[in-house]
Amino acid sequence: MSTALSQRLNQFLSSQHARLQQLTDLLNQEQELLGVGSIDGKALETIAKAKAEHFAALQENEQQRRTLQTGQGLGESREGAAKLAQIAGCSDVWQQVLELAREVSRQNQLNGELIQHRLQHNQQMLNIIREAAGTPLYGADGKSTSGGSRINSKA
Repeated sequence: MSTALSQRLNQFLSSQHARLQQLTDLLNQEQELLGVGSIDGKALETIAKAKAEHFAALQENEQQRRTLQTGQGLGESREGAAKLAQIAGCSDVWQQVLELAREVSRQNQLNGELIQHRLQHNQQMLNIIREAAGTPLYGADGKSTSGGSRINSKA
C-alpha cells in the first residue's frame, strides 16, 4: 500500500476518533441533563442538533473509509477493515475507533432509555392530574376516553 493511502486511512480514522470523542462528550452532557429534576429543554435541543451533525459527519467519513477499503479489493466486511488497517499500519487507531464506537452506541442507548423513562413518568403524572381533575382516562369498556396521547415516546 502506498504512503498516500496509509496517510488517507490514518486521516479518516483520526477524524472518526475525534468525532466519536466529541459524541461521547455530548452524550455525557445529555445524560447529566436527563438526570436532574428539571430538564433544560433548550440545552437538550442544542445537544440533539450537535449529535445529529456529528453522526452525519461520521457517516460521511465512514463512507469514505469504506470506499478506500473496497478500492483496495478488501470488500466491506469487518475483516476487510481490519486488514486495511493492518496493511496501513493503523491497527491500533482502528481498534480505538471500534472501542469508542461501541461506547458511543452503549451510551446513546442508555440515554434513549433515560428519555423513555422520563416520558413514561411524565405520562403517569399527566394521568394522575387528569384523574384528580375528574376526567377519567378509561371508560366502562376499558377503552381510553381521551383523544389519545400527544406525547411521542420515540427517542
